[in-house]
Amino acid sequence: MLRTSERLLQLLSLLQVRPFWPGRLLAERLEVTTRTIRADVERLRELGYPIESTPGVAGGYQLGAGAALPPLLLDDEEAIAVAVGLSTAADGSIADLEEASVRALAKLHQVLPSHLRHRIRTMQSTMVAVPFHGPSVGSDLLLTLATACRDAVQLRFDYRSHSESESRRIVEPYRLALRAGRWYLLAFDLERDDWRTFRVDRLSPRLPTGRRFVPRELPPEGPADHVDRGVASAPWEYRARVVILAPLSVVAERLPSSAGRLTRRDDESCVLESGSDDPAALLRHLSMLDLDFSVADTPALAAEARRLADRLSRAAGGH
Repeated sequence: MLRTSERLLQLLSLLQVRPFWPGRLLAERLEVTTRTIRADVERLRELGYPIESTPGVAGGYQLGAGAALPPLLLDDEEAIAVAVGLSTAADGSIADLEEASVRALAKLHQVLPSHLRHRIRTMQSTMVAVPFHGPSVGSDLLLTLATACRDAVQLRFDYRSHSESESRRIVEPYRLALRAGRWYLLAFDLERDDWRTFRVDRLSPRLPTGRRFVPRELPPEGPADHVDRGVASAPWEYRARVVILAPLSVVAERLPSSAGRLTRRDDESCVLESGSDDPAALLRHLSMLDLDFSVADTPALAAEARRLADRLSRAAGGH
């Protein structure tokens, strides 16, 4: 049987991994009586842990929210996951997160056993942070949006579009998504009666939030794919309709869904509707497919293709 101190630590660890534990189940896990569990709970309360109890046959225990964050008990793999997460969290997409991540990681290192510190340092020595150059958003703004998603309350906000036009939106918010270093809000636009994807760094909430709503069914392709497609169909400066001379199944394997809308043309070809602020960049991505394609219906892209063809011809010794 475990000593009292060891049992208290295990009891606290169990209470941290589930929102509610029946007293009988806790007693079985720790191989003690329910009376011992009640006594151990009282000891933890005396140490300052806010443990709530529910009496009766279906009663049990749960760790309540205290005035301060109680010490967490992590196993080896959980500690490594937290340390690596903190090391990679400061990607610049959330303002002021880097300093907080460094402070939290320093505190964690102070209490880690030596064998875990060695494993974490080994992993960190091989990890390289790629600098982020996109717009960052404040943690307060993300929390406001996340709370509205969780509580199913309408949001009103001013929004600045890709073309710098201003509009006021009333939406039902559902999910936040981090894509390529940018934060997006997936929401149902009430005035447009359709799903929309909004860049978080371009919106300014109007508080207080609106009334509660009954959540709708999410888009059938799922939130992540819908955001991907929404970003791909953004109002780019250059729109492109490209015929790719390969079956849809072949192209779909090589092209991410974020590249644009892909539809079947016939058994041997398909059509990609995409866009870019730079036709040269779009052309480079198309070239990487290693498939024949036609851009005749897109003048800006066709002109760029001719310019690139002339350059490659000169490089190969042509005139």
